[in-house]
Amino acid sequence: MVNKPVIPIVDLRQSESSPRSAISAALAAPTSGEVGPPHDLLGRPLRDLRISVTDRCNFRCSYCMPKQVFDKHYEFLPHSELLSFEEITRLARSFVALGVEKIRLTGGEPLLRKHVDRLIALLAELRTPAGRPLDLTLTTNGSLLERMAERLKQAGLRRVTVSLDGLDDAIFQRMNDVGFPVASVLAGIAAAQAAGLGPIKVNMVVKKGVNDSQILPMAQHFLGSGVQLRFIEYMDVGASNGWRMDEVLPSAQLLERLGEQFDLQPLSASAPGETAQRWRISRQGLSSEIGLISSVSRAFCSDCNRARLSTEGKLYTCLFAHRGQDLRSLLRSPATDAQIEAAVAGLWSQRSDRYSQLRSQGLGEPPAGERRIEMHYIGG
Repeated sequence: MVNKPVIPIVDLRQSESSPRSAISAALAAPTSGEVGPPHDLLGRPLRDLRISVTDRCNFRCSYCMPKQVFDKHYEFLPHSELLSFEEITRLARSFVALGVEKIRLTGGEPLLRKHVDRLIALLAELRTPAGRPLDLTLTTNGSLLERMAERLKQAGLRRVTVSLDGLDDAIFQRMNDVGFPVASVLAGIAAAQAAGLGPIKVNMVVKKGVNDSQILPMAQHFLGSGVQLRFIEYMDVGASNGWRMDEVLPSAQLLERLGEQFDLQPLSASAPGETAQRWRISRQGLSSEIGLISSVSRAFCSDCNRARLSTEGKLYTCLFAHRGQDLRSLLRSPATDAQIEAAVAGLWSQRSDRYSQLRSQGLGEPPAGERRIEMHYIGG
């Protein structure tokens, strides 16, 4: 059976937001007094904001932006529809006031956004209500990292996460589908280490029968390097990657493979809401930390504290969402900062997302005629 990507029929970037009751209520409500940190309907706080700064990418990875869909005819968002750096910062300030402590810049490929270091400098000036700086980080495919790492660090970026799906050049180039070499990504990781953008995390999306042969070479390569390698189960994000369950390698099986070559020791979570199960792997006197992100086989919805802001300003409360709330219109209206905070708090307080848990029960699919949003549009 040929695994053909499904071409989306509806452009979800332009679809209407779901009922704007929280936004409308915030605009109508008095603005005196502070809005407290919100919790959603399952008691989860808001701690992590992921901001997509561009929907463009220079890779065409099959699990995210397959070339058959995102070809030369695909129309990306025009620059006029993107949030400006000042608008992003204003929204981020509201999220921080409501409890966000970590901001991750994503894409697409965020380093394709011109002058992204200026945005980083603006965000680096933000402080939590307790006066602490944010954990400001960025996820990249590494293609531009070698030449930009020092500039990003100087702007105020603290850490980077690099996507790398294998060390074998033929496999990696088949995965990114643009012929980009492994050596250039490794050079970017080295430049980031030299600049002090650490601890660096490397994300490997594992597709059974495609790149699972790279699990042990990747673990050995980064052993003792200070880089934290994370293995991610191939997920059913969006509608264009032709996802099939038989291409998922469950993390339990991956761990068994690692156990044949390395000593393994479980580690406790480093923070509430952490997505990865952490392990210490060691061999011949060298050790490293790895993480297993198991959205398919071991859902972690129960303590998910992440919100996502799309490139043109829609708020998504789940990676697998099919609709977002339009915050750009709110930004470009006469709304005050207090009203924006109230709107965000109201939207979060209505949240009940737990798609990965529902998937295991055969539930959670969007209504008929709607599709989940694509990963490149809101980041991973």
